[in-house]
Amino acid sequence: MEELKAAGKVVLWVIAAMAGARFVASRTKPGRLRFLFLLPVVCLLPFLPMHFSTIHLRSISAFFLAWLALFKLFLLSAGSGPLSADLPFFTFLASATLPVKLVHQKSPQKPKNPTTTALFLPSAAKAALLSVLISCYRFKDTIHPYLLLSIYSIHVYLALDLVLAAAAVVASLLLPRGLQLEPQFDAPYLSASLTDFWGRRWNIMVSAILRPSVYLPVRNRCGRPAGVLATFFVSGLMHEFMFWYLTLAPPTGEVTAFFAIHAVCVVAEAVARRLGWRLPAPVATPLTLGFVAATGFWLFFPPILRSRADEAVLTECSAVLAFTAAAVTKILEWGRLT
Repeated sequence: MEELKAAGKVVLWVIAAMAGARFVASRTKPGRLRFLFLLPVVCLLPFLPMHFSTIHLRSISAFFLAWLALFKLFLLSAGSGPLSADLPFFTFLASATLPVKLVHQKSPQKPKNPTTTALFLPSAAKAALLSVLISCYRFKDTIHPYLLLSIYSIHVYLALDLVLAAAAVVASLLLPRGLQLEPQFDAPYLSASLTDFWGRRWNIMVSAILRPSVYLPVRNRCGRPAGVLATFFVSGLMHEFMFWYLTLAPPTGEVTAFFAIHAVCVVAEAVARRLGWRLPAPVATPLTLGFVAATGFWLFFPPILRSRADEAVLTECSAVLAFTAAAVTKILEWGRLT
């Protein structure tokens, strides 16, 4: 009940903040003055996720508000990005706070609804797989640590994908026309290189935000290698920020180091490609995934494990599963009685 009250407060604050941001954008030109007037909203958004006590709601709202929405407002202050004062308010609100993008229809044909069977069936399969993983966590004390971290990695992938599917449902209910969900993943397990993994397959939505806000400005001034290094560095800092919402512990720099290592490797891959050095796909894919996993086990997961945030997450997941099972049982009993 307390989380529902907190959600209501956050929604009202977000609506008011985005109404203010749209008003500012309609009355000011891109530049320092617009940024100055947007600054109260920029300062407000990072505090809103702290209304939640559960890790899931706190971290998800932080991802949407304290990262994606924040960077979209930065782009708006410069007159670029997906936001514009010309958008209707609810379109502006959804585009700012949800992982959606505007789609301009070239024909009068009705766009596909993201809640169709084509989306529902994969999401249902992933939800079923995630529930199986959560059920297995009761035996985690007997599972090898590296195998457990591998399961955690799959858990993160499935959970993020389902969160985006839920956001698609919300977007389809609010704005069924002209908006579609930014894809979050594109079969990352098929990545043939780190460039392919980070640039085209994993966290595509974050890449789409970092590209105009960090990569392109730095690349245009200092070249592509500097743009790549700057983008990964900013991503590392933002992940440290997101981890703070998750663990409520001071940042350790490990996650930033994780992304710094990958930045250097992505730059090295570009040099190797220019020299004509390429690995065959059957070898490149397992090497890429193995490197991501190894560095993740070394630097990405330790801050979560030390804070025991993983245990809190598993407790919340188990509570949700128990609630869902009880609800389904009640519904089936009611159906038999009627």
